[in-house]
Amino acid sequence: MARVAVKNVFSSYGKKQVLKGVDLSADAGQCVGIVGENGCGKSTFFNILAGLRKVDSGEIYFDTGKSPAECVGYVPQEGFLMDGLRVIDNLSLWYHDKKELRQSLEQGFLNELGVDQMCRMRIEKLSGGMKKRVSIGCALAGNPPILILDEPDAALDLLGKAEIRGYLVRYKEQGGTILLATHEESDLELCDKVYALHNGKIKEIDRTLRGEALINEIINQ
Repeated sequence: MARVAVKNVFSSYGKKQVLKGVDLSADAGQCVGIVGENGCGKSTFFNILAGLRKVDSGEIYFDTGKSPAECVGYVPQEGFLMDGLRVIDNLSLWYHDKKELRQSLEQGFLNELGVDQMCRMRIEKLSGGMKKRVSIGCALAGNPPILILDEPDAALDLLGKAEIRGYLVRYKEQGGTILLATHEESDLELCDKVYALHNGKIKEIDRTLRGEALINEIINQ
C-alpha cells in the first residue's frame, strides 16, 4: 500500500479550475518529483496534501491513518520563519517536546542540517541557504514520515543545494517519503518517480528526461 495515494482530486479558485482529476502515489523511502510551469497548480496541490486547503472532490489517503498535521512536514516556497526572533525561538514554536529539540540539535537531523550552529542568530541575519535548512528542521518536528518541499533550491548557492540534497538522501534512506516540486533538473536525480503537471492535469513521466525532451513532455499532455 502506498504511503500517500491521491485519487481524482479537483480544486478551483472561484470559477478557475486549477486541478483537474489529479492522481499520484508515493511509497515509503521514495522521492516523488513534480515539474511544471509557474502557476500550474503545484503549490495548490501541496497545500491540499499538507491539510491547508480542502479539495472540491477526490480523495487523499495516508497509510499512517493520521491527519496531515500529524504525519506531514511542509516547507512552502515562501517560507514561514519569523523575523525578529532567533533560530532557537523559531524552533521552539514547532518543537513542543523540548527533549526532542535538544536531542535533535545534539545528534539528530537538526545537527545534520547544521542548525545547531545557528541557534543564537536572528532569522533576518541568515543567508537563503541557512533559512532553508532551518525551515526544513522546523518542518521535521515530531519526525513526520512525509516531507513536502515546494522548490527547496530557490535562491540557494551550489553549496547550499548540495547540503540540502545530501540530507534528503539520508531522509529517504531512513524510510521517509518526499514530495518535491522543482524547476531544477539536478533535483530530479533524487527522484524515484516524476510527474508533470500542466493545465491542471498530471501524468507520470520518464524520470530520466532532461532538457528539451523534458519540456516537451510537460507541455504535450
